[in-house]
Amino acid sequence: MGKTAPVENNDPSAFYEEVKRLHLRPLWLQEAHAPHKLAVPHLWKWPQLRGQMMRAAEVVSTENVERRVLGLMNPGLESSGRFATTPNLVAAIQMIMPGETALAHHHTPAALRIIIEGEGAYTCTDGERLWMEPGDLILTPAWSYHDHKNEGKGPMIWLDGLDVPLIQAMDTFFFELYPGKRTQPATQADEASLSRFAAPGMRPANFTWQKNYSPLTKYSWKKTMQALDDLKEPDPYDGLRLEYFNPHTGGPVMPTIGCYAQKLRAGARTKSHRHSSAAIYHVFRGSGYSVVEGQRFDWSERDIFVVPGWHRHEHANLSAGEDAILISYTDEPLLKALGIHREEPQE
Repeated sequence: MGKTAPVENNDPSAFYEEVKRLHLRPLWLQEAHAPHKLAVPHLWKWPQLRGQMMRAAEVVSTENVERRVLGLMNPGLESSGRFATTPNLVAAIQMIMPGETALAHHHTPAALRIIIEGEGAYTCTDGERLWMEPGDLILTPAWSYHDHKNEGKGPMIWLDGLDVPLIQAMDTFFFELYPGKRTQPATQADEASLSRFAAPGMRPANFTWQKNYSPLTKYSWKKTMQALDDLKEPDPYDGLRLEYFNPHTGGPVMPTIGCYAQKLRAGARTKSHRHSSAAIYHVFRGSGYSVVEGQRFDWSERDIFVVPGWHRHEHANLSAGEDAILISYTDEPLLKALGIHREEPQE
């Protein structure tokens, strides 16, 4: 066994070189601790996103690529080479053209779909076909087989949300194609999970579920809108806001990702606050703006924007007669499970 060369007590540089050679690092040389130092707020405008997706359809086909997807890369995280919109989450736009299918597979990252445009297409999750309509939230939880097919006449476009950065940071990314087939067979009736939970607050008698994610795979926009319309008391920081929840446990839809829909009434403006969870927003309807750490972002229908964790933010709807609807997802369940979620109003 080799001997370590002696270090002169009065020569710190020699000490630092020696510990570096041994793959050691002095903690006292680390930068000061601060949350969310890298990710920055950012807004992606829908006309640009859609235009680039249509160009992508001319460049690649789902016959020769596994997915036609454009990731929304956070400018503050791009230099790290990470596929990330926040440190734990990524947003991406996916599109399938008429007659196309996207390969069936499963992976360790949990995923969701917020449907933006199109009709006549479906996602099949673990043998359950779920027909897509704008505003729907569709889940493909971790290790669930899923594929997509467009039987309509126009492009089908949606927002993908995944915890890929988290899974990559833990070095636990597994991916497998569905064995032997391009698409998986339907093993359940179409939208079977919706029929099981059709009545609010009720479920089939003797229903059992052992998995740690929601047994309801699709959250219909029509029911979401009705629930928002029935909500009367706005939260001062988020307006009229509802959480999509697991009907079996009452908890979040997936262990690492929470999903929300919120309405900002015409002329409404929320108070400013911040929380350690990061959020990615899709503007489903209306227009307005958000102020994030003093920077104003004007958004309109179908735009997407990110609010990193621990960034003060507020939202406003300047319209005199139209409500604004935002659909969002966050890493709040993950932070709460670890006991490190914080939230505070602006003084």
